[in-house]
Amino acid sequence: MRVLHIGKYFPPSAGGIENFTGDLLPALQSQGVDVAALVHNDSDLKGEQQETAIFDIIRVPTYGRFFYAPVSPGFPQSLSSFVSNFQPDILHFHLPNTSAFWAFLVPSLRKIPWIIHWHSDVVSSKIDLGLALAYKLYRPFEQMMLSRAEIVICTSRRYQQSSLVLRKWQRKCVVVPLGINPQRYKDVSLSGRKVEDTVDLEMDEKAFNVLAIGRLTYYKGHDVLVRAAALTKGIKVYIVGQGEQHKKLKQLIHSLGLQDTVFMMGFLPDSMLHQLIAECDCLCLPSIERTEAFGLVSLEAMFYAKPVVASDIAGSGIGWVVDNGKTGILFPAGDANKLAASLQLLAENPKKAATMGQNGKKKINSLFHINKVAAQVKKIYCGLAR
Repeated sequence: MRVLHIGKYFPPSAGGIENFTGDLLPALQSQGVDVAALVHNDSDLKGEQQETAIFDIIRVPTYGRFFYAPVSPGFPQSLSSFVSNFQPDILHFHLPNTSAFWAFLVPSLRKIPWIIHWHSDVVSSKIDLGLALAYKLYRPFEQMMLSRAEIVICTSRRYQQSSLVLRKWQRKCVVVPLGINPQRYKDVSLSGRKVEDTVDLEMDEKAFNVLAIGRLTYYKGHDVLVRAAALTKGIKVYIVGQGEQHKKLKQLIHSLGLQDTVFMMGFLPDSMLHQLIAECDCLCLPSIERTEAFGLVSLEAMFYAKPVVASDIAGSGIGWVVDNGKTGILFPAGDANKLAASLQLLAENPKKAATMGQNGKKKINSLFHINKVAAQVKKIYCGLAR
């Protein structure tokens, strides 16, 4: 069975979807599925992206972004050529991804079953009004994709049932959670390493260290975390990621006098990132919109037995992944006061934090191991291939 995955990016590009597909495809390959990937070349990564996978990965050149979407005019030609050479039995699209719409212009794809992996709605944002306008152009093509697909994989029942976009297509939906491959994590010493020239990667042993990971973009809510930090004592915050909100966050940190409390770490390779997760006391996911559909980084923290403090966004899968009071604490999205109180509670109750972390690690093994996830995806493939 040959399956072509069509996505936005692929590791070493950073991001939850990227990390998930980077784990899923090797797991499928090990279970007897012949996989390949067609994605965009990530212009944020310097130099050529060396391929070490045992399956084909084609990265199509890009020329900037338009409303967060990569501009890649060569994508339809690459898609047509790759399908001709690979001859897949199934096409597995990871959405959102505007380049997936080029599939309608490739005649050879019409006889191949389509699966859509629905990672997130394109939320009609109240924050980014330009994105809300762009979605009006995006939506008809999105609906065409859903109409054409045989199966729509959703990452949580909660997200599936709350999605207005998927309301018409519920009969096609199946739920398969995201997962991680524990073998991907390696301990790498951070001693002596620095980022942004001045910030030490080593955390403060005397403080309660809170880690946030994610692209510095409008829906991630990093400003909420910064404001919450100003309301706490004995807590230090480390924000890993890069993006268009970097300057605004720096200014906010300065205006609140938090230069010795909140640290912007920039982009970090996986080896350093994993060590930070292993060393932190808590992971925070302060996102404020349903664009944050699952929060894969919370699984990474749970693997390292760290409690997770996360926004309880209506209709997001976060509230299912993070079991409030057992594997972490949920707080009302956008509420800096409640976030500060949640962080302070864990900082002052280390035994409670440790218990939550251990509960999270157990949940990884029972629900979110990538081999279990891959087995569920393979079962869907087999159902289509009959």
